[in-house]
Amino acid sequence: MKKARLSAGIVLGVAAIVTPLATMAGPASASTNPNAPESVAAGISVAALPGATVFGNTPADTPETVSFILRERNVNLLEAEAEQGFRNYLSVSQFASFYGQSNANISALTGYLAKFGIKTDVYADNVDVSATGTAGDFDAALAVTQKQYHVPAFAAHDGLNAIPAQNVHGIAKSPLLPYRLSNFVLAILGLTNYGPYSSQAVHVNSHNVKPQPSSSNACLALTGLPNACNLPSDFASNYNLKGLYNKGADGAGQTLAIVTLAAVDPGAPQYFWSNIADVPSTGRTFTVQNIDGGPGAPSDASGTGETDLDIEQSGALAYGANVIDYQAPNTDPGFADSFFTAASQNIASTVSSSWGESETIVAASILAGQEASTYLAAFNEAFLEFAAQGQSGFLAAGDSGAYDASGDIGTTNLSIDTSQDSPYITAAGGTTLPWTGSLTGPDGTAAVTVPAQRAWGWDYLWPAIAQINGESEFTAAQANIGGGGGGFSVLQSTPAYQQFVSGTHNFHAVQYLTPIDPETVAPGLIEPTAWSFTAAPSVTTGHGNGRATPDVSTDADPYSGYLLYEPSFAGVGQPVLQGGWGGTSFVAPQLNGSTAVIDSALGHRVGFWNPAIYASAHGHGSPFNPLATASTSNDNLYYTGNPGESYNEAVGLGTPNLTKLAGDLG
Repeated sequence: MKKARLSAGIVLGVAAIVTPLATMAGPASASTNPNAPESVAAGISVAALPGATVFGNTPADTPETVSFILRERNVNLLEAEAEQGFRNYLSVSQFASFYGQSNANISALTGYLAKFGIKTDVYADNVDVSATGTAGDFDAALAVTQKQYHVPAFAAHDGLNAIPAQNVHGIAKSPLLPYRLSNFVLAILGLTNYGPYSSQAVHVNSHNVKPQPSSSNACLALTGLPNACNLPSDFASNYNLKGLYNKGADGAGQTLAIVTLAAVDPGAPQYFWSNIADVPSTGRTFTVQNIDGGPGAPSDASGTGETDLDIEQSGALAYGANVIDYQAPNTDPGFADSFFTAASQNIASTVSSSWGESETIVAASILAGQEASTYLAAFNEAFLEFAAQGQSGFLAAGDSGAYDASGDIGTTNLSIDTSQDSPYITAAGGTTLPWTGSLTGPDGTAAVTVPAQRAWGWDYLWPAIAQINGESEFTAAQANIGGGGGGFSVLQSTPAYQQFVSGTHNFHAVQYLTPIDPETVAPGLIEPTAWSFTAAPSVTTGHGNGRATPDVSTDADPYSGYLLYEPSFAGVGQPVLQGGWGGTSFVAPQLNGSTAVIDSALGHRVGFWNPAIYASAHGHGSPFNPLATASTSNDNLYYTGNPGESYNEAVGLGTPNLTKLAGDLG
């Protein structure tokens, strides 16, 4: 969900304060005393969250899992090779020996922690060390005092799920390690158990569309919309994955993986594959691995629907592939450890996840002195290992259009999501497919028509919603901030593969919403907290810096969206099969499944997409439709197309022809 740095007279907040991540990830300052305490970056600070209050110290006997993410060696070489594209992939042991930390350093860290009764498990890549102990053990080892915090709920909005109120532990200052250890420890994750990540799944507004049981159109009967019950086979047709099916490729011999922060409904993926998607559910394996103890029981409130849909979609597209579900607690170490597990096992040739949080909420903690940018660098390290080992990776770009921070910290600045902002992962953005239908409300009915595929931005719905509810278009807009995430990162630098691609440093925009009412969000960070509104904005231009996202887009709008089968819906009194689901949550696993099919067609891993796809889009015969029209009919609530250029911040390189792309990746 979140952040942008521009040069068009826009209020930018952290853009002028936070330097790119690459310049902020150096080791701790040198000390002449190897035992002198030095601070180490921790995960997201609970103290920085809006409304968080302390109600006591964390009991010393509270069991905790804490991850020590170590600095990768030879990282400049690793980053350069990842951005150019690895020619020869490494095994995990080869990666560990060249890029992981030395055995001597790891022994020094684990030995130090053992003195405090803390047990450790070293991942095979020599980058992640998972530690278990009590709050008292970690307080003593890291010179912190963990407090108990109450964090209020973030309400559901714009089709997004709520983040529930939580009582959690956390710290208000950075942990300390002796300098000899802090010099190679990049980040310490797990000194809070707050669940900061939200799923990128979105549902249509059920107040505006009603099922029409008497209709002969099955989707109208189910959802009240004519084209919102798509299946994976529709994705395969729309983006020409069928060309590979016709050649006999179905993912056989490959394994794909999902990283998620909620438990899967047992049996749901297999039922969806066999009975809804009509693809085989046998002849392959489906494995669940609980990371750091797992996320607990399935429930709709925790995000089980996200996990169900990720596995359903990816496994239905690659119906010959094996599937692994890495499911973890909704915490910093849970999320990071899942990616490092997928990398250290190196079983899956392609991995995706659909959870995120805004760059703005991360930047707030950085500027408050409660978190360093090495927090994001920890995820970069996992994705760099993917690239070195030939594992493709996809993350959802967010569902609040160009205003991702509005979905969590509540500010109205231009912003993008983490960790899809990493230069070493493929960011999955969103479009809307053509559809015609009607919305109904207390003041009548209004027709809606989308004549051609466009960038996903719900500004096309605002006039109809205003009409049927008897309200202003501005009121309708503020209640329906939906669209594919995209923009410029303020925390990650521009990667080499984007440097010379037209459109990655400039933009066209349609500014319906102008950020106003700046407030201090964190020390040194002032962000807008409201908008003014223009119903018919003109197209403007500007320039941007930093990693541009997304990279590639497909249909993510729930109004032209997909079926979801989720047994946990029954627990909240809803049908277990629903239409009208979307979000970039669907795009990431769909690209994941498509990659397993591509790998099976080519007979080898294609690895990290980005160096190859930017080269392909920049040349002749691009496999992408860039959706380059600059207008209010093709935007993500701010960014629109860049006419005549390869890239735009609303959809990235555009929508893919997957069969043609397979040839380029090969």
